[in-house]
Amino acid sequence: MEKVRGFEVAKGFEDKNINLPIRKTKYSAGYDVEAAEDCTIPPFKPGQKPTLVKTGIKVYCMPDEFLMLCNRSSNPGKKGLVLANSVGIIDCDYYGNVENDGHIMYAFYNFKDEPVEIKKGDAIGQAIFMKYFTSDDDKAEGERKGGFGSTSR
Repeated sequence: MEKVRGFEVAKGFEDKNINLPIRKTKYSAGYDVEAAEDCTIPPFKPGQKPTLVKTGIKVYCMPDEFLMLCNRSSNPGKKGLVLANSVGIIDCDYYGNVENDGHIMYAFYNFKDEPVEIKKGDAIGQAIFMKYFTSDDDKAEGERKGGFGSTSR
């Protein structure tokens, strides 16, 4: 079978019992993504970097597609968690990169006054496959060299 789009366990997580994302209903747009390990997200302080929550997964898709990482609708109200970048974009060339194999992480800030505990297997976000288009005059030829945050390098 030809691979078109899907999820795989990222290198280094093969023996960690990672659950690949699934849709819970037949009309769900998003695949529910789980945390790969326990972690703590401290309360936000100005100048602080976001906490990267590991998923243990990577994604493959067609060259004109990307995976959009979204927050769970309950995270801000119940846990005080917001995505640092509002929406994450996983480009198709992130898959299998030499720096981190395409491992997907969610970048969270915690706006509660106390730390938020995330347990392995907790649903932390949703992932939606999307198609994109390019402009008539697009001439992009660069190639990805690294992992997280490497597009502009």
